[in-house]
Amino acid sequence: MSAGLLSSSRSAIRSSYAATLLRPRFARTLATVTTKSSHDYQPDIESRTPPYPKLLKRLHEVRRVLGSERKLTLAEKILYSHLDNPEESLLSNTDNGLNIRGNANLKLKPDRVAMQDASAQMALLQFMTCNLPSTAVPASIHCDHMIVGERGADVDLPESIKGNKEVFDFLESAAKKYGIEFWPPGAGIIHQTVLENYAAPGLMMLGTDSHTPNAGGLGAIAIGVGGADAVDALVDAPWELKAPKVLGVRLEGQLSGWASPKDVILHLAGKLTVRGGTGFIIEYHGPGVDSLSCTGMATIANMGAEVGATTSLFPFSPRHVPYLESTHRSSIALQAQAIASTPSIHNLLRADEAAHYDELITIDLSTLEPHVNGPFTPDLSTPLSQFAAAVKTNSWPETVSAGLIGSCTNSSYQDMARAEDLVKQASEAGLTPATDFFITPGSEQIRATLNRDQILSTFEQAGGIMAFQKETTTPSSPPITATSAAATMATRKP
Repeated sequence: MSAGLLSSSRSAIRSSYAATLLRPRFARTLATVTTKSSHDYQPDIESRTPPYPKLLKRLHEVRRVLGSERKLTLAEKILYSHLDNPEESLLSNTDNGLNIRGNANLKLKPDRVAMQDASAQMALLQFMTCNLPSTAVPASIHCDHMIVGERGADVDLPESIKGNKEVFDFLESAAKKYGIEFWPPGAGIIHQTVLENYAAPGLMMLGTDSHTPNAGGLGAIAIGVGGADAVDALVDAPWELKAPKVLGVRLEGQLSGWASPKDVILHLAGKLTVRGGTGFIIEYHGPGVDSLSCTGMATIANMGAEVGATTSLFPFSPRHVPYLESTHRSSIALQAQAIASTPSIHNLLRADEAAHYDELITIDLSTLEPHVNGPFTPDLSTPLSQFAAAVKTNSWPETVSAGLIGSCTNSSYQDMARAEDLVKQASEAGLTPATDFFITPGSEQIRATLNRDQILSTFEQAGGIMAFQKETTTPSSPPITATSAAATMATRKP
């Protein structure tokens, strides 16, 4: 497919409409609490569409530099298509392009930047010193990290807004001045909001949070960086990255029984350890990919951070189409489908046949069982069938102090619905919560949908506490389970 087959026009105007996204619930000077469905606004889809004509043209240039016979992985296609100068980056210090991975210093031009409230402050202050009228690429600010969940959203949200008023006011006023989209406190968790609004196949995005790779579930190269790195993209300076190696994970079969997409990465973490992905992009492929939901793929990509990977991503899948359509991005779905159906040499959204991976791991989804990771470290992976014995053998804690249904890793509608089904089964069996548990829908759109379908009432009737904040994971966190409700509703020992 030639770049000319896709419209090359892109709007240079990016408005900060998210502040008026939803009606205020608590009176404030600038930042407001969101309470209404996100269906009430019409997003600027053009500014959220990857520059496909430009990327296809750049991929053609990469093929010219490296030779048309060179087989590229998906990660290489997307990364190299975002190079500022492909010839300079790919041929310098690489034996004339023969040994790029681990050697080349890639100078990249990302398409978008996403910032959470805690890290956006310094990034914006640095950006302001450049005296530019607006950001060079589309950007967004998400107020979620500075909201403390403790007693429930009705109490925690207004208290967090009050305590961080100066910060939220600064972020929103800066967003308005520089054309940055602003998602106020209560609008949702950054990564779920990005997945619903900004992630797209072939996109390259920087995010000021370690779990930014969540967007890789929708076929994007999304990399977590510090605020200073984000400023490079905001001012249109090339962002530099040592060319990562590529770890291929081939998925075969289909999940069955209690196994969920999260078990894929829990199992993989046990194989790789917390450092095994360092310097790698994890690229999932194989026939099992098409059996996973888009949000399931996002969960897997999100937790690549736990093994130290630069990022993780999935190829374009038919499962991406209904997700893009349901999140008001049908035009992006059509363009992605057209590109994904082209011959390999022009195909930006799938790896070439026989592309070489530096390492390769195969996972049979059909035989994968639920896993519990932890305690103490996320790479201590134990199949659920062996967990009770492992607890006794290793003298691990036999009680759970608190539970969370949601977080940035699994707060989609699908995740919530699975957890609700388990809560219903536990309630019907006469089980009551053994500890406190919190519920964090990933976005206002998900919260409204859950409320419509009475899923939130199921959690609340079981004693759940509604909270709207991004989870912070620490080394001393309780074990990560495929479904948090399983632990929080249990009254028996493992």
